[in-house]
Amino acid sequence: YLLDKSDKYDSRDVERLQQDDKWVENYLLWRHDVVDDTLKMIDESFQWRKEYTVNDLTESILPKWLFESGALFLHGYDKEGYKLFWFRVKHHIRDPKQQLEKKKLVAFWLEHYAKRDHGKPLTVVFDMAETGISHIDLDFVRFIVNCFTDYYPNFLTKIVIFEMPWIMNAAFKIVKGWLGPDAISMLKFTNKSDVQEYISGEYLPPHMGGTDSFKYSYPPLVDDDFQTPLCENGPITSEDEHESKEEIDADTKETGELNEEQNLNLKKMNSIEQISKSEETDKTEIKPKNAKKALTTFKGPLLHISPAEELYFGSKETGEKKCLIVLTNVTKNIVAFKVRTTAPEKYRVKPSNSSCEPGTSLDIIVSLHGGFSASLQDRFLIMAAEMDQSSGAGVPELTQFWKEVPRTKVMEHRLRCHVVESSKPSSLTLKDNTFNIPAKTNEDLHMQLTHLLQINIRLQEQIDRCLWFQQLSVVLSLLSVTVVAFCFYLAYTQRS
Repeated sequence: YLLDKSDKYDSRDVERLQQDDKWVENYLLWRHDVVDDTLKMIDESFQWRKEYTVNDLTESILPKWLFESGALFLHGYDKEGYKLFWFRVKHHIRDPKQQLEKKKLVAFWLEHYAKRDHGKPLTVVFDMAETGISHIDLDFVRFIVNCFTDYYPNFLTKIVIFEMPWIMNAAFKIVKGWLGPDAISMLKFTNKSDVQEYISGEYLPPHMGGTDSFKYSYPPLVDDDFQTPLCENGPITSEDEHESKEEIDADTKETGELNEEQNLNLKKMNSIEQISKSEETDKTEIKPKNAKKALTTFKGPLLHISPAEELYFGSKETGEKKCLIVLTNVTKNIVAFKVRTTAPEKYRVKPSNSSCEPGTSLDIIVSLHGGFSASLQDRFLIMAAEMDQSSGAGVPELTQFWKEVPRTKVMEHRLRCHVVESSKPSSLTLKDNTFNIPAKTNEDLHMQLTHLLQINIRLQEQIDRCLWFQQLSVVLSLLSVTVVAFCFYLAYTQRS
């Protein structure tokens, strides 16, 4: 494919394909490990990406009126913690002259999210309230469907269709024909009475029966509105006043002193994680003296962050209310960082705005305030940027630094929250300082099974090759013995 069609691909996509195993794995999973189908999908999506200049789509390139229309945007999360991609159909009017630009807007949002959250799946919401014949645009709907079925692998969790008018029933029968059996199972037709089976009321607007006061406007670009960084000790409430600084420091010290038994548990965990869905993140490498091990690691250009994706808090029953984030500076300069959250009233982050020396690691303690519980919709944003050696690392210097640093030089990484119903959290919690395995979802088990089957196929191929070489060796050995015996026979007969 590469040799025959290299001029049809963007070299950046080819380079990423050769380096990003998770991207390849998503293509394979979406095509059920059928290699020919996977190659065809990669070929089609790469040609599409070049045609739409996906890698170069920016907010400044697209017309401003596209964003102002409010037809497409990302906002909120479903009950499983997946980001919601909204298509407000009533704001879309069919116009062939504007079709290409509108399609590029879809590509912009999907690429924007894929780069920001490393391809975590999306839930698409078609809000069809107050729509009619003038809003029916099958070509545009088909394009959105194709984006998920052909261009962005393993990127769709479900399609929630809200209050589809009866006049569009015939149109959606056609849409079902485009989706295929796998995607059809993801269609969820809802109305005001049952939409909250998939999306909680806090992320639904009032006309859908929710309480979300969010009103779309542009600018700025609609995104996760991470709040102002928490102060050094987080917001203090009366419930937390009894928790002294000494107790927090003691927790930190206790966390840093992992004994041999816990290290053994960690090695077991890493071997399990390697077979699971988290294979996209490598096990933490041994860093300088004060570096710590964690279950999974996001390897960024400035910081390695552990855990890589999720902070595991306990439910009200289990009671784990603290987690640890470990940052490791992998540069030769001081790296400034700050932590933001979507729920600053619930969490205390210590420290939330500081710096990390070259080659060292630093612990960030995230704790829940009394009376609050973690939610799947809660997110944390870690921002990092290199500082000059001459710059100070005090509070005034950091404040000034963040005002002046260009956005392009800031590394961002997001963590989501996971609530563990059982007493087996996966990340390092500060309550009992032990490593455990989280309960696996059906999706996790499916991915584990798929991966094990792939390993089994590879092992079978290796065994077949070994047997073939063994048989070949036996044949060659017999031939060698025969030739030697024949030579001895000839020598013997000549002497006779």
